[in-house]
Amino acid sequence: MNINERSIAIFRDAPVSKAVFSNIIPSVISMLMVMFYNLADTVFIGQTKDALMVTAVSLATPVFLLFMSIGMLFGIGGTSFISRRLGEGDHHTARRASSFCFWGGIFIGIISLVMIIIYAEPVARLVGASDDSLYYTKQYLEIVAFGIPFLILSNAFSNIIRAEGRAKTAMTGMIVGNLVNIILDPIMILLFGWNVAGAAIATVLGNVVSAVFYLVHLLSKKTMLSIRPKHFTIERKISLGVFAIGIPAALNSILMSLSNIVINKVMANYGDMAVAGLGVAMKVNTITVMLLIGIGTGVQPLLGFCFGAKLRERYLKILKFTLLVAFIVSVIMTVICYVFAGPLVRFILEEPAAYSYGFEFSRVYILSGPVIGILFVMINAVQSTGATIPSLILSLSRQGLIYYPMLYIFTTFFDTAKMAAMTQPVTDYLAATLSVILFIITFRKYFPRS
Repeated sequence: MNINERSIAIFRDAPVSKAVFSNIIPSVISMLMVMFYNLADTVFIGQTKDALMVTAVSLATPVFLLFMSIGMLFGIGGTSFISRRLGEGDHHTARRASSFCFWGGIFIGIISLVMIIIYAEPVARLVGASDDSLYYTKQYLEIVAFGIPFLILSNAFSNIIRAEGRAKTAMTGMIVGNLVNIILDPIMILLFGWNVAGAAIATVLGNVVSAVFYLVHLLSKKTMLSIRPKHFTIERKISLGVFAIGIPAALNSILMSLSNIVINKVMANYGDMAVAGLGVAMKVNTITVMLLIGIGTGVQPLLGFCFGAKLRERYLKILKFTLLVAFIVSVIMTVICYVFAGPLVRFILEEPAAYSYGFEFSRVYILSGPVIGILFVMINAVQSTGATIPSLILSLSRQGLIYYPMLYIFTTFFDTAKMAAMTQPVTDYLAATLSVILFIITFRKYFPRS
């Protein structure tokens, strides 16, 4: 049995706990590295003791997430489509879908690079940069733009490679790239004194290394996937198959970026220190969120394979076990982040006003903890079935259809920074409830008893 056959055997035959952990552990580790990678810029910029630089990185982060969402479009859409095709035994279509995701990502990445270089200042203003923070925000965006094509590819294939059962390879690519960024951050920010520019350069180089790692794997003989031009196609079955789940997944990430931009602009009414505090609170909350995203995305290829292979009972056992794991992790991380909110925030922010906001917001955001794991597992379970409309509804709801009305209500009736931040946990509880309802409807429709 070759390595590809062993990977498929784990999907199909391994005990549920082994199958789940062999997929979610590498995914969780990858997400933890993404967390450290996202934290690194803020932490080391924080060591400059310049709150305006922290504000600039916080403001630029949603733009960065926006381009990560393009990677999610091809990554989550490709993973769902490819894992179902592999479950059906259709390796040829899986290879063509992989090539479509690769070349589509490169095309959009190059266009995005050019647009950000041209419009860096208007974009900086759009995300809420004040006259004081404009210079640093614009500088960060202009440099990070050069890494956009690599960012898209690394985020796409860190997911797609898991569709063929190569979770450890996907993890390694993320770790290598993120380690490069984390190692270079203190050198370029503090040792060289390049400050915000140093953070941006380190980010670009990290994404380049990660993308090259995946490129080497995809050109090797160890994979069932392909990025060769001869396999590239835009035929309806493949493009729509990827976009049917990829667009809802990308919309979720895009709406997350837009909601971050909106809440930053709301917080700007309370001053730059409130924006800095919110940015750090989001980073602290990221510790829990990334762990749980890792569990959700890690199990999706396994669920997708079971769906494609019509293994209904195995699908349900895997889902139930994963939900239990996610809930336990959610509760533990909520307690840890709530108790240690002070030290975590102080590690980044020492300016008294910014710290006060950061501490308060961190304890508000972590209130989502107990249900956020259920939410992410359910979102990925719906995506694993290829159900377009339920996936779209979930993607539009959490940071859109639910979030904005809640934000309007909280800011209109309370008009305090803390209550504006409270919008997120309230939204997450409502979104988690909706995700369970939509999954039950979807599962009964698309996966009936035989």
